[in-house]
Amino acid sequence: MTGTGRAAVAPPAGRVADRVGAGDWDALAAELDEHGSALTGPLLSPDECHEIAALYDDTDRFRTTVDMAQHRFGSGQYRYFTHELPSAVRELRAAFYPRLLPIARDWAGRLGQPAPWPDSLEEWVAMCHAAGQAKSAQILLRYGPGDWNALHRDVFGEMLFPLQVVVGLDAPGVDFTGGEFIMTEQRPRAQSRGSSTTLPQGHGLVFTTRDRPVASKRGWSTGPMRHGVSTVRSGRRHTLGLVFHDAA
Repeated sequence: MTGTGRAAVAPPAGRVADRVGAGDWDALAAELDEHGSALTGPLLSPDECHEIAALYDDTDRFRTTVDMAQHRFGSGQYRYFTHELPSAVRELRAAFYPRLLPIARDWAGRLGQPAPWPDSLEEWVAMCHAAGQAKSAQILLRYGPGDWNALHRDVFGEMLFPLQVVVGLDAPGVDFTGGEFIMTEQRPRAQSRGSSTTLPQGHGLVFTTRDRPVASKRGWSTGPMRHGVSTVRSGRRHTLGLVFHDAA
């Protein structure tokens, strides 16, 4: 699967929760089943995207900054928000959780795995904190020319939610070139398979944190997946990462 850019479209009117809910969630769930990722419709306007991206320079909003080259994660930089999240970030996370929860439970059922996630995001976060995962994992990322993100998984402890979301904050082909979102899937007794998606400004990409269920002759098995970002060729690329478990 190779994603292509989309022209900017004004998000649906109303609250953030209404915008998230306006998606065709049956189609999104089917695409997640097939590919491990699924592109949403518009969630934020260009102005809203710019407001979130501009927060990057307000260091008081973040608990830590990570230099990817220093840790050999790639090249570029990202920052973890404190628990005092900007309203748009908080509302997006709260709106996505109940939409993703049935998919997470369905995947766990197929794989014969525990499904510990309660109906409430607040209760799930409290469970993470009780298990020693008490640091905010919401991420604002910034890439410049030559920057990239190595293939990885965002697993921060035993308490894990199997899906997460990245929201594009800049316009591909206008604000930057390159910087496609990439995923690889490790297939049994076969070469790994890759995909790339160009993330339109204001749209979200839902993707698996660790793996997806894959049908086999013996039933369901896990298809391990990793994600990253291809090299940015020009300009500057900001994205917002929404993670539904906190970090240790």
